[in-house]
Amino acid sequence: MRRILGLDYGTKTVGVALSDELHITAQPLETITRKDANKLRKTYARIEELVKEYNVEKIVLGLPKNMNNTVGERGEDTLSFRDALVRRTGLEVILWDERLTTVASEKVLTRKQKESDRSDRGVYDFTGIFRFPIGGTDNEQERQQDSFSG
Repeated sequence: MRRILGLDYGTKTVGVALSDELHITAQPLETITRKDANKLRKTYARIEELVKEYNVEKIVLGLPKNMNNTVGERGEDTLSFRDALVRRTGLEVILWDERLTTVASEKVLTRKQKESDRSDRGVYDFTGIFRFPIGGTDNEQERQQDSFSG
């Protein structure tokens, strides 16, 4: 069975999650780092390796949007990253609105921090991609995609 790769594109890192073969859950896989925000060759190459290694059928890419539904500079960078991923992998790349997944992740981390009484530095941004509904319906994915087109 084929899997879904979840990506959280950041300025100098890309958080990577991988679905199980039944598309029920996604687990953290790795964080791809780079020294310069504009040096993406190795990042793309690593993603291509992961696509082959894990038999990935599609990619879900978190899209940072403003609360008023506009796309800012980070969002524009993410759209360019998506375009390059499509060209390089030949896969469908579904954009996923990060606004509500970030809130949900923040709640989970707050609860975990209270339980463990320690700070999980660096986890906050990365956890958002694990909250996309892997097993979501096609209608939900279409609704999400429609809100990013145009």
